[in-house]
Amino acid sequence: MELLTLEHFAGCVNETFRAALNDGDIEFVLVEARPLSNAPPNPARLPFSLLFRNGAALLFPQQTYRMSHPRVGEVAIFLVPVAREREGFLYQAVFN
Repeated sequence: MELLTLEHFAGCVNETFRAALNDGDIEFVLVEARPLSNAPPNPARLPFSLLFRNGAALLFPQQTYRMSHPRVGEVAIFLVPVAREREGFLYQAVFN
């Protein structure tokens, strides 16, 4: 499997990723893709953060979700709930 980088996600902001959960899919919208500044010397990839929003009233648990997107393909992403907004819950994924 190819090492995921910020470039895989940067063009997908405001697009929907689908996560398989039980017998259905949940939609997460990528609302931010940004680099992180704490890079070790000679990293395999530069660290980055993704922020997703889900509009459901239900808070989904911190866990790895199998997500799919037309350009990115299928990827496993560990999401952590970090905030609640009027539009729904925000979930963060950090790649370092």
